[in-house]
Amino acid sequence: MKSKASVIIGSIFAAYVAFVAVVVLVYEPTPDEMDWEDRQVYNSQKLNELTLGQDIATVKTLFGKADFTEAKSLKDGQLQVLFYRTHHEKSDGVTTKEECTPLIFKDDKLVAWGDDTYKQYLEAGTDIVSRTAKEAESSSKN
Repeated sequence: MKSKASVIIGSIFAAYVAFVAVVVLVYEPTPDEMDWEDRQVYNSQKLNELTLGQDIATVKTLFGKADFTEAKSLKDGQLQVLFYRTHHEKSDGVTTKEECTPLIFKDDKLVAWGDDTYKQYLEAGTDIVSRTAKEAESSSKN
């Protein structure tokens, strides 16, 4: 009787160990489930997989939820910026935009990424009011 019980217990233990091994080897957490350090490394590595013209939905699937977002209307379309944490600046428990890499989308297509291009977009006057709003403003002054 003791040998049957030990065989059953041993079989259950072996099945449990096999299950845990499969889960550990196969399971990959999504970016949203990672802690900040793992996500930061993940995001830095995934930047190498980006290509210009990628759809915003594809990028969101790859990177997960953005740490920060911005959006602006342009006279010739829409601009959206998603910020993903990629580098550590200061241990204060708060993620800032300075610790993120901006991904810039125009009309839901990736047009640029990185701090330098984000600054260029800001300096280029992308905060343009739509033509109809400008026309309404100028006609009200007349």
